[in-house]
Amino acid sequence: MARVQRRYSASGCYHIMLRGNERKNIFLDDGDRHRFLDILLKKKIETQLIIYAYCLMDNHIHLVVRDDKNEISTIMKGIATSYAMFFNVKNNRVGHVFQDRFKSEPIEDERYLMSVIRYVHNNPVKAKIVEKPDQYKWSSFRSYISPEKTTIAEARYILGMIGGNLNEAIQEFKRFSNEQDDANYIDEDEEIIKTLEDGRTYLEEYLAKKWPGAAREMIHEDQAMRNEIIQELRTNTGLSIRKIAELLGINRRVVERLVSKSN
Repeated sequence: MARVQRRYSASGCYHIMLRGNERKNIFLDDGDRHRFLDILLKKKIETQLIIYAYCLMDNHIHLVVRDDKNEISTIMKGIATSYAMFFNVKNNRVGHVFQDRFKSEPIEDERYLMSVIRYVHNNPVKAKIVEKPDQYKWSSFRSYISPEKTTIAEARYILGMIGGNLNEAIQEFKRFSNEQDDANYIDEDEEIIKTLEDGRTYLEEYLAKKWPGAAREMIHEDQAMRNEIIQELRTNTGLSIRKIAELLGINRRVVERLVSKSN
């Protein structure tokens, strides 16, 4: 399938997600999590990557980072490769550990940076693993509560953005972290294709792979084919119902009915 060109951040800040291949678990025990954090710390030192937040879930990882050298793709490839080698040797397996491509979202202002950090730290709460972010061991939230103990996350920088003395900043950070947030962020269910132009490229490659030589007009003539394509676009892209209908040149209600039946 076609890859959407990665958007780079003018600020160097990104929200990044690594997901397990086929959504499988990438951490089987605490030893795995410790090893990943060791790799993350090593790469941070080697590349001068600045890490503002992290959260390790069973089958995916969230990171909030700043890369001043514009080397984020190389850095993330190094992190993923190092951990995959460890994981495969430990479990006597071969093959991909992570899905082919990490997801990234540019962060261009401090307000959004704070909101993304809150979202990342609240992932275990959202997943109903814990009731509060400070109860989860495998995120950087505790580094913000006890910044003198941190080695990976640059908590003091973020706390400094809040202002006041350190204790006041910590209390404000805790209050902010408990606020509700309805904004949309990349997560384990979000896909990378959202624009109509990217959707056309995705569709062309999907048709060439699934129905080699088939004319585009067949979408209107073959109902089973059309329905399968709608399901593919709805499941594996971030395209809205309206954009799917526009892309396929069909009535929006046709897409709505099929999606409704599938839910």
